[in-house]
Amino acid sequence: MMEQTFPKQLAEKPEEAQKKVKNYRGFVAGIASGITKLSVGHPFDTIKVRLQTSDKTRFKGPLDCLLQTLRNEGVKGIYKGATPPLAGWMVMDSVMLGSLTYYRRLVNENIFNAGRPPLHDAVAHEPPKLPTSGHMIAGIMAGWTVSFVAGPVEHIKARLQVQYSADKSKRLYTGPIDCVQKIYKGHGIRGIYHGLFSTLLFRTFFWAWWGSYDIFSRHLSKHTSLSDPTINFWAGGLSAQVFWTVAYPSDVVKQRIMTDPLGPERRFPRWKDAAKAVYREAGWRGYFRGFTPCFLRAFPANACALVAFEAAMRAMPE
Repeated sequence: MMEQTFPKQLAEKPEEAQKKVKNYRGFVAGIASGITKLSVGHPFDTIKVRLQTSDKTRFKGPLDCLLQTLRNEGVKGIYKGATPPLAGWMVMDSVMLGSLTYYRRLVNENIFNAGRPPLHDAVAHEPPKLPTSGHMIAGIMAGWTVSFVAGPVEHIKARLQVQYSADKSKRLYTGPIDCVQKIYKGHGIRGIYHGLFSTLLFRTFFWAWWGSYDIFSRHLSKHTSLSDPTINFWAGGLSAQVFWTVAYPSDVVKQRIMTDPLGPERRFPRWKDAAKAVYREAGWRGYFRGFTPCFLRAFPANACALVAFEAAMRAMPE
């Protein structure tokens, strides 16, 4: 999955954030953010996916999984499948940022402040702020929107991550392009979008991410004297952890579906089949297998990404 964090001003001034999307500085800074997120977070993600999709007897835990991966496959092993999310991150950030900003404004104007002047016409007074529930609604809608971009990226990434052989000649896929070509040749566009429903369901939990982000931002602004970047750091990291805590079980099921064979040997034709299989194999604990590396990753990956974003914005001329 790949998680996004935005400056606090985005939650309160969507028009300004929308302008940043069109500015080349924000575009380039988004690349820096994506590279940072991938560099910090992808090794955690590889361990998470392997724990989620492997038999429980293969690894004793996250540390054992990491050590086995490094011993058998080297450092490259923990960065398997990194190319698809890196290549797609720029598009994913753009879609997420643009849609989240649009939906926040749409929800604010048509639900919470219906009948009032539109935000772009509100010159004489400060535009009404979107309540936390509005951020939750916008988060869900943005999550569904970006799923159509993130779904194929995460699908390819997951299949590459569960290739355990260090010898490339023994792998089914030699890389992301080969993976896409083989899936498309055998199963068409539906094969590329395998697991879309589970992706949509998983990103429905964006209500928890952006709702808690708003709560943390408001609380820190009101009760501390922290600078905006520091507030962004803490609110972004903490809200990411809130999101993963509530959404993780659905991610486990999503990964099972995305790594399921695509031919007649397919085991999970429906989402509930994968969900039942997880419970049957390990009980309720199965829905949290691999949670530790994911939880440990959530804060630093998002916090560091925001630091990189702000640093890149300051380094470039206006």
